[in-house]
Amino acid sequence: MKILALETATDPGSIALWLDGKVIARRCPDNLSNSATLLPVAEEAIKEAGLGFAELDGIAFGMGPGSFTGLRVSCGVAQGLAFARDLPLLGVGTLDAMALASGGERVIVALDARMGEVYFGVFASGVLQGSIGVYAPDSVPVPDSTGWLACGNGLAAYPVLRERLSAVVAEWRPEIMPHAEFVVRLAAPRIERGERIDPADAAPLYVRDKVAKTVAERLAEGGRA
Repeated sequence: MKILALETATDPGSIALWLDGKVIARRCPDNLSNSATLLPVAEEAIKEAGLGFAELDGIAFGMGPGSFTGLRVSCGVAQGLAFARDLPLLGVGTLDAMALASGGERVIVALDARMGEVYFGVFASGVLQGSIGVYAPDSVPVPDSTGWLACGNGLAAYPVLRERLSAVVAEWRPEIMPHAEFVVRLAAPRIERGERIDPADAAPLYVRDKVAKTVAERLAEGGRA
């Protein structure tokens, strides 16, 4: 089974190629847009593996949450590749993949959502507990048990979040960020089982429907119009 995964929830984006259990992973270049570099990086990795797009068995993409613009890039490229070649397509939650990347069994994921908020999810043995949400750092729902691992750049961006979670977290991994390697590790067994979505139905998971604050909101917080 040969599966290509794309992840652009944050910058830089990344790709990963699943080759019957072996993973080739690459990051997009820094300081260049994911829209300009994602497909060339994928082509290079596929060529390195001695393959062509026609030999893939499936496509996966990190569906979010994350950057609104970034999510549209990976979703759009994945849709195009899957539709053109009639390949199985699957979206994987970005925070789900981050939980896997952390290596923990009981994981809190906090990804900086900008605008003073974090995308937040709690996972036990890889299973989302409740739902993904977007919260102010001082109002995230705190688990009622201890011994959790917390990961994601929201921990470094908002000290108040770390303070709020300090009573229940035993290990901190703020360096964990979205990467296609863990998208493909979650997607591969699902695609092998026959899971797929119609490319026409593929869509990012935005979580919130607002990309920027209004002028009035910025002024209310002491900012500039």
